[in-house]
Amino acid sequence: MHTDTFLPLPASAPLAAPAGLLRDKLALLLDSTGEGIYGIDLEGRCTFINRAGADMLGYAPAAVLGRNMHELVHHSHEHGGHYPESDCPILKAFRKGESCRVDQEVFWRADGSSFPTEYSSYQIIDAGQVRGAVITFSDISKRRQAEEQLQRAKAELELRVAERTRELSVALRQVRQLSAHAHSVREDERTRIAREIHDELGSLLVALKLDVNWMARRVSHLDPVARKCEAMNRLIETAVDNVGRIITDLRPSILDHQGLIAALEWQVQEFSEATELPCEVEFDIAPDAFVPDGAKATAAFRIFQEMLSNVARHAQASQVRICVHLSPAELRMEVEDDGVGTPRAAQEAATSYGVMGMRERALHFGGALSIAGARLAPANGTPGTLVCLRLPTHAERTLS
Repeated sequence: MHTDTFLPLPASAPLAAPAGLLRDKLALLLDSTGEGIYGIDLEGRCTFINRAGADMLGYAPAAVLGRNMHELVHHSHEHGGHYPESDCPILKAFRKGESCRVDQEVFWRADGSSFPTEYSSYQIIDAGQVRGAVITFSDISKRRQAEEQLQRAKAELELRVAERTRELSVALRQVRQLSAHAHSVREDERTRIAREIHDELGSLLVALKLDVNWMARRVSHLDPVARKCEAMNRLIETAVDNVGRIITDLRPSILDHQGLIAALEWQVQEFSEATELPCEVEFDIAPDAFVPDGAKATAAFRIFQEMLSNVARHAQASQVRICVHLSPAELRMEVEDDGVGTPRAAQEAATSYGVMGMRERALHFGGALSIAGARLAPANGTPGTLVCLRLPTHAERTLS
């Protein structure tokens, strides 16, 4: 084995042992490594190869020396296509005075089989001139198999995740359909109860009031009885007011008779009178806008009610801004306060049924509900809250 051509001793180095002994030690060193190592000259011919390299290639070391290594072990790509010598990274690199490292190719054995390899090429420089290259290579079949197994496992996992995602999407869609159906049933039931209270209880109270008035006129000379009739009359009027309030809470008739915008304006007036908060109110309705009706109008109204109710119950605000914008494309409702704010954890908590219900109602009709910090000047350094509902006005956007 000739080694003087690729590992020359420096001219100034003293010889501590005969050259033959150095060659023997170098050969022993090369044969002791598990990686394949071979050297080539400028023509690509093999100048040396260690035992591990020869064994991996299926040749005796002597059968490799002097042969063109590209033609011997690197002549074809993994799938059998011809690998031109001009494209070989090993030869291109060292002839340009560079090194290379490749792990996506194969070497071919003497029996015609191939194995995936990782190889590196480094120049052999003697007296300042490139004399050839030394190539180290290893069989990475096990690593490639492990990578392929990992890739298959990853693909299987992605497939299973995709299947589970589809199943969850179907389940979520079913839950939303069920939720929407429950809301619809509840609204229908509220409407029915409100109608029955109005028709039955309302008519009874009116009849009772007429009877008490009739009685009062006939006992006006009996002072104690007259006072009792007057008290009964006040109680009946209070009952009528309470019945009216209950009917409105169940199903505001203004929503059915005058439409969504009138119902929203009425709700703002009710909120302002109940809370006595300064309210900046803006209704911007485009002339050619389509006003939602039916289930979508009911959903928008109930979400708006919940937005105002949250301000009244939780915000501790000193001022409120309410904006309703209706364009041909969408309905946007904003309720903004300068109160204590809404922590993200509270918005996303599993028990935040109010926020969850608003979002689900909006999603069912293709809309979205967002909660952010307020733009109003905060009171006492508080962050405030801005709740915004965007709801498309086209009926085909409803999710089924």
